[in-house]
Amino acid sequence: MNTLSAPIADLQQQAAQVVREGATSGVLQGVSESELANILSDLAVAQRLVEAAMVDVVGEVMRRSEGAFVADRMTSRMGCRNVGELIERLTRVAGPTASRLQKAAKAVRPVISGTTGELLEAELPELREAMVDGVVGVDGVLAIATPLKETGRRVPHEVRRQAVSVVVAEARGEGPDGSPPLSADLLRVQASAWALALDQDGAEPRERASARKRFLRLGAETPYGFPVNGMIMPEVAALLMRVHNAQHSPRSVEFVPDGADVPEPPRDDRTHGQKLHDTLATVLQVAAASGVLPTIGGAAPTLVVSVTEEELESGRGYAHAEDCEQPLSIAAALHVACSGVIQRVVSRRDGRILRISVEDRVFNRYQRRAIALRDGGCIIPGCGVPAAWSEIHHVVEHAKGGPTHTDNGVLLCWYHHRFLESIGWKIRMNAGVPEVRAPYWLDPSPKWRPVTTSPTRLRSKVLQT
Repeated sequence: MNTLSAPIADLQQQAAQVVREGATSGVLQGVSESELANILSDLAVAQRLVEAAMVDVVGEVMRRSEGAFVADRMTSRMGCRNVGELIERLTRVAGPTASRLQKAAKAVRPVISGTTGELLEAELPELREAMVDGVVGVDGVLAIATPLKETGRRVPHEVRRQAVSVVVAEARGEGPDGSPPLSADLLRVQASAWALALDQDGAEPRERASARKRFLRLGAETPYGFPVNGMIMPEVAALLMRVHNAQHSPRSVEFVPDGADVPEPPRDDRTHGQKLHDTLATVLQVAAASGVLPTIGGAAPTLVVSVTEEELESGRGYAHAEDCEQPLSIAAALHVACSGVIQRVVSRRDGRILRISVEDRVFNRYQRRAIALRDGGCIIPGCGVPAAWSEIHHVVEHAKGGPTHTDNGVLLCWYHHRFLESIGWKIRMNAGVPEVRAPYWLDPSPKWRPVTTSPTRLRSKVLQT
């Protein structure tokens, strides 16, 4: 007879009653803020205790699924390929949650003697005790165990246990500094600090493993793009995030005449993943234009996009890029052409080339410096991407007679340049000064406003007032 089934059934009924009363009676709306905080804290304790029970159950499921004979494993008898699938089916949690439960169980489950079958002490008994007491849940267990167990044989087990004891004391609010109980994130910081202090070999073993495991893979091409997966080394990730944070740090100041109404800068509705994608696009664009990369066929790495003249002029149809089977939109072709070189190839229908002409419409470095001095960075208010990472946009398209001149070029980041036609912002030049008009939903007044983030122009404006 399972002695746990009845208490768990009673617990489930009590929890169901509490949830129903809280959801239907409106009692939560009438409690004070201090009582509401206490309710949330008490529920968190109950959740951690339930997680402790789940970790123990998962640990036992894992033990029964580790037999040498596949047919004798619990997972096989229940028709699952592994423990993760069994957990997902029984608990209805997502795969990552099932994986976290297994990792927590490995860290704190008791050891069973192979000779006597008796229950022995867990590898980290202090951490297990804290879990059973409801002090830490799955998040806390992994926050403490993961960094310290990664030290492996480089740190003696007893020394590791001492470090765990100190961090567990911090989790209980009994640490040396007397601080309140720490959250899982802060426990991870504490455990990581101990791991670094105890690991005499430093970061070299971890770095060697990171170097072996590094890779970046482009998946099979789809109509929407290329899926990407991989493992990048910590310093590469840090550099990418440094560039990303710098690029998306809003610091632009709009330059407007005295007395003019200034709309609030728009909220960026891109997701974090979309912003990170655009950061990578910016990095690749800057690198390709830097002139320091190795050449390909005697020329710098160049994105070659082909499109027929009729489709380019009509704005409808398809463009094609080298190394990409999926067709591009005409808007994508125009984005590439706006800051690149156009090579016109006239050919007969049978493919014979009749004439080649090259039209350079790239702003030179002197023009770019001047435009950067005038604009400061991407001119869309609230963007904040600096000049060095921005592209130069022909306000009047080159195909429509717009010159490659400072009076016709403005700085735009990759995102605003690529999607300018669809995001609602309008740009014009007024006596050589760029002006923007916000989308109607942001600013119903059809006002054109001069903009800059150039420190020189902003300081001159302040001195004039």
